[in-house]
Amino acid sequence: MNENSRRYLQEFKLYIEVEKNFSKHTVTAYSSDILSFLVWLDDRRINDVTYALIREYLVYIQQFNYSKTTTARKIASLRTFYRFLYREKVVETNPALGIHSPKKGKTLPEFLTESEMEQVLNNIKMESPAGYRNRTILELLYATGMRISELSDLNFENLNLDENEIKVFGKGAKERIVLVSERAKDFLIKYIRTARLLIDKNAKENPESPIFINKTGYRLQPQSVRFAIREVMDKIELPKHVTPHVFRHSFATRLLENGADLRVVQELLGHSSISNTQIYTHVSTEKLRQSYNIAHPRAN
Repeated sequence: MNENSRRYLQEFKLYIEVEKNFSKHTVTAYSSDILSFLVWLDDRRINDVTYALIREYLVYIQQFNYSKTTTARKIASLRTFYRFLYREKVVETNPALGIHSPKKGKTLPEFLTESEMEQVLNNIKMESPAGYRNRTILELLYATGMRISELSDLNFENLNLDENEIKVFGKGAKERIVLVSERAKDFLIKYIRTARLLIDKNAKENPESPIFINKTGYRLQPQSVRFAIREVMDKIELPKHVTPHVFRHSFATRLLENGADLRVVQELLGHSSISNTQIYTHVSTEKLRQSYNIAHPRAN
């Protein structure tokens, strides 16, 4: 990769981080995608890239058997990168115009039933402060539909437990309010008053202090939450792959099954478009169909 390419990559990263206000996860992913593309270009100049050369790159990455979702993101990264370069007059024409993402098949999100969720939660060992913290985290994920990155970023200033509210910052630093059940609130209060101080006796409760901490007193990272879930799932036998996002899917599905308005669920999840939320109605419809097929004597 030549020096000019390296400089444009840094400028692009700053552009999507500051001006476009992309999430940290998206900035990292897009930057990594463009880095891979520039390494593949080698010494070829950015402004010499043609539509045909981008197509050649897309054929090249097929050997890695990326999912349609990952391939679509890599194409989106390239399109965003060259829109930026065209805007900055680095290139005279945009070679990424006409490059389309592969169509993604609709897949229903995995979710847990209420009994499955209780099975997961009740298998968390709470004898240790870290165990109680992990139970509190999973209770909150299920009760609020938060992403784990949003939960990891929580500070004391985000809490308004008198009103059962938590302020979170989602994708693109968009602010929203999520609601907390009494059960999850009780776990959170007990964690703050006891387990958090046992994890680190010097832990502060300033407005900017992180809610969830590790044994060194630093902010608990999303990877630690994933590890806690894997640890629980290794102990119980469920025919489902449970990730932190499954708690979010389960939250949304449960609300819709109990009659919540789709727009309300959209707001609580922080979806910018209602179409992102509508997939959960398919989950509920599928459950309705299964119940009908089992209960109706002439369903089959």
